[in-house]
Amino acid sequence: MPMPPSTPMPKPVQAARLFAALSDPTRLSLLIILRSGPGRSIARLSTNAGMTRQAVTKHLRVLEDAGLVTVERLGRETHYRSKPGALDAARRTLDAIAGDWAALRPPPAAG
Repeated sequence: MPMPPSTPMPKPVQAARLFAALSDPTRLSLLIILRSGPGRSIARLSTNAGMTRQAVTKHLRVLEDAGLVTVERLGRETHYRSKPGALDAARRTLDAIAGDWAALRPPPAAG
């Protein structure tokens, strides 16, 4: 299914950053956790993930750079939450790629 002309596809560099962020199982798990509920602190995420705060921070920075999470300072803590609609860019990119491949595929054989 082709994309509507009013919905631009991310540039290849942006799309690659987004898919690289999603390709790591730890980051994907963190994103799923952040999708369900309010923002969470690094301390809480590291306890739930069974990782050090430094490791969680590293993964959250990748998610932030890809535009998948937002960061908010609350007192001495930094809270992260999933960014609403952030996966729309990934969906548009996949739709565009699928549309291109569909156009290259030969039509089904008759009969």
